[in-house]
Amino acid sequence: MNELSRPDDGPLRFGTEVFYASLGRAFVVMCAAIPVLFLIEVLNWTSDHGLVAATGIEPRRLDGLDGVLFAPFLHWGWAHLYANSIPLILLGTFVLSAGVRRFLWSTGVIMLVSGLGVWFVGASGVHAGASGVIFGYLGLLLTRGIVERSWWNAAVAVLIGLLYWWQLSGVLPTENENISTMGHLFGFVGGVLAAIVFRRRRPKRRTDPSGPLNLPDFTLPR
Repeated sequence: MNELSRPDDGPLRFGTEVFYASLGRAFVVMCAAIPVLFLIEVLNWTSDHGLVAATGIEPRRLDGLDGVLFAPFLHWGWAHLYANSIPLILLGTFVLSAGVRRFLWSTGVIMLVSGLGVWFVGASGVHAGASGVIFGYLGLLLTRGIVERSWWNAAVAVLIGLLYWWQLSGVLPTENENISTMGHLFGFVGGVLAAIVFRRRRPKRRTDPSGPLNLPDFTLPR
């Protein structure tokens, strides 16, 4: 009985030249995205945080609903942005290396679930920051490691999560009003959902050698 290999056993499998090339390109793109966030923060700083106050998420207010789209690009000061930059680069690199289309769709789902979760049940005040997306990428890589049996994805998420354990504490209840615990929690949920919806399906086995070949079925091809 013949068996097709899993998608992870293709050219992009861990350790191949194509894998490292894809990872390198993704790293460059993520590094290039960070200066854009710093430029936005310059504008925010010059307006005395008026930008984040005007376009952040304000729970249960219709005029604060546009923050679902804009809040991940805004931060409450330089320290807030510095804290999010490194994990965003590292996690985003591994998410992007699996394909641009999956990266964009997954990020959109994470932003939507995290933002709407904050809008519905978040604490009063203005919420902003990329940490919801960061936790979404953590959830995505962990879940992708399970549903696609790509264990290096899960290992990356665990390693980066341990390196930034102080950020992971944001999932738990806290008295720090600057930490949007609901954004972290719903971001993680969004990442789990994205990993399942946009997963690469394992190819079916061909039980009859004389029968037609069953090609891999991808939920969202790159």
